[in-house]
Order: sequence, then C-alpha cells, then structure tokens
Amino acid sequence: MWELIQSNRRKSLILFFGMGALLILIGYVFGSFYNPESGGAVGVFFAIILWMILSTISYFAGSKILLAISGAKEVTKEVHPQLYNVVEEMKIAAGVPYFPKIFIIDDPAPNAFATGVKPENSAIAVTSGLLSTLNRYELQGVVAHEMSHIVNRDILLMTFAGMMLGAITLMSEVFFRGLYYGGGSRYRSKSSSKNSGQGQIIIMILALVLAILGPILAQLFYFAISRKREYLADASAARLTRYPEGLANALEKIANSSYKLRSANKVTAPMYIVNPLKREGMKLADLTSTHPPISERIKILRALQQGVSYKDYQKVFEMIYGKKEKIIPDSALKESIPVAPVMGLANSDKSFSPVDAKREANDAVMKLNNYKFINCKCGVRIKIPPDYNQPIVVCPRCGTRHQLG
Repeated sequence: MWELIQSNRRKSLILFFGMGALLILIGYVFGSFYNPESGGAVGVFFAIILWMILSTISYFAGSKILLAISGAKEVTKEVHPQLYNVVEEMKIAAGVPYFPKIFIIDDPAPNAFATGVKPENSAIAVTSGLLSTLNRYELQGVVAHEMSHIVNRDILLMTFAGMMLGAITLMSEVFFRGLYYGGGSRYRSKSSSKNSGQGQIIIMILALVLAILGPILAQLFYFAISRKREYLADASAARLTRYPEGLANALEKIANSSYKLRSANKVTAPMYIVNPLKREGMKLADLTSTHPPISERIKILRALQQGVSYKDYQKVFEMIYGKKEKIIPDSALKESIPVAPVMGLANSDKSFSPVDAKREANDAVMKLNNYKFINCKCGVRIKIPPDYNQPIVVCPRCGTRHQLG
C-alpha cells in the first residue's frame, strides 16, 4: 500500500497549496473591496499569515481542536470494554504499531470519525448513539473503516482539510458581518470617477461571489481528492473484518437514523463515516455531498460474495458503476482473501440487545461526566451525579444505605 501512502502525501501537498491559493485570492478580493488603493496587498498579507498559522495549528494541534469542537471525551477500557476490545482487534488486524486514542461523543446520532496527523498520535471518536445502535460486528466494520483511514494516512489530509475549510468559511462570515455593519459605506466613499467606480463594482461582485462560493469551492476541492478514499476505506474495512455485511448494515443504520448530530458543522462533517449534514428532504442515495452516495457504498459491500480482497472490491466497483476507474493501487490487487461465513457471524450475535447496548453507552457517558456507580446487593446499580454532596445514598429498591467515601 506504499503507493497509496505516497499518493495521499502528494494530495496533502496539493491541498496545502490549493487551499492556500484560494485563501490568498479571497484575501486580495476582500481587501480590495474595502480599500481599492492598498487593501488588496493588505488582504493578501493577512491571508498568508492566516494560512501559515492555520497550517501550523493543523499539524501540531488540529486533531485536538477538532475533537474539542465535536465534544469528544477520551475513554479507557474500564469505561466501555467492548469498544476498547474492538479497537484493539482492528489495530492488530491492520498491523498498526500504535494504539489510537478512543473518544466518545455524547450524542444520540450514530456516527464516527478518525483524526490525527500520524498513526502514533491518531484518535478514533464514536458517538454514544453509534454504541447503542450497532451490534459488535457492525461496530467492528465502522472501527475498521476508521482504522483504515489511519493506515492509509488519510487522517493528515482530513485534519488539514477541516482546518482550511474552517478558515475559508470564517473569512466569508467575517466579510458578510463587516458588510452588514458598515463596510459598504467605505467602499462607496472611494468611488471618485467613472472608471474607478466600474472597477470597484467588479471587485464588489467578485467579493460577493467569493464570499458565497468560497466555502462551496473549498468543499468541492476537498471532495475532488477525497472521494476515492472513502471507497478505499470501505474496501480496507471489509478486508480487515472479512465480513462486509457488518459495515454495510452499519452504514444503513447510520443513514436511516432520525437523529441529527448536534455537534456537526461544515468543518467536521467531511470527517465522519457518513456526512451528518443535509439529512432533511434527502433520500438515502443523496445523503452526502463530500462522500460517495451511501446506497452505492452499501451495494458494493453487499456484492462482495466471493471474497473481500482489494481485487474483489475493485471488480465489484467497476461492475456496479459500469466503467473502469482505478480506486485501488496496483500493489494491493494481488492478494486473495475469502469472505467470512455470513450466516455464522450473524447467528452468533443474536444475543445483541438494543436496550442493553443503549444502557451501556449511557453508562459510559456518565462515567466520562464523573458519575459514581454503586452496585447494590439487590441488583440495582445506583448512579450518583458529581454534584451529590451527601455522605450516604439509599438504594431506591431495598433501602440499603451506602456510605460514600
């Protein structure tokens, strides 16, 4: 897979300079709008400074910022043993030498993402809704997908893209706020001749167009270099688990969820396994804009009946789309991996209980919020909030008094 890793490094450089050029263009046009005489140079200067600052932040602290924006909290094995074990299994299967940090986002909408600059400082974040919705094999599929992003070095690309997209969106919002609070008056005061007035009208139109289309162009640019990575992560996940139906079922459940991810925004949305935005009024096949259609991803995974190697995925991809398009590097097309017995895996997880899964996910979130747990001899599990300041708590079922130490 060295071809893919090298390709993603090249794409990161393309993204670095492409987003930088767009930032500089926006800075020049916005600056010229407010001050036609020298504002363009000032705008370019501040755009370059912003570009350099955000690039540095993206590399050294981008993942921490994105996790904080998402409201993610780091968990240990004691908080959610099954999630920890699944991540450990996929780490071993993928041959990753470093154990990624695990985070939970307290949100009922099922979803997940991976972030980080290098495998040694990577992280996987899942929502509490994902833990309460998926069974173990579906959770394996999602974690394997995110682990694949780490192995394939997608996470640097995703983290940097998120920060740059946020910068362009921020500049557009600042421009509109400045225009609303009186920026336009300064523009009109500079119009002293017919020629300069026409020039400023052109600048004004360009500024408005970039303010509106800048974030959209940034998203499209990101999508142009990221579409294949989602297919490849799906292929890698099927290869790691040998059970493509698990990931297919997980994608279907996530896409059909009625919950809206509260912490999602334009910056973090492209990083999730399923784009959490644009749910209302859209069909399953049209759910994403920065991701390939969910229905197509599911269709490919469920068509992997003969094997789950990269070669099998490439073959099914071309069959479904009816065209030859290479999404798997040549170095990965030589292996042959059989698919796991679907019925055996499906039947072995009949013990899955959505009620128990939801309770376990809620308990994990409570532990992250410093709740204390006491298991009473009558079978009741007492959950004590962090602001409880009494020395004794009474069991609501049997009346046993428990001393808090």
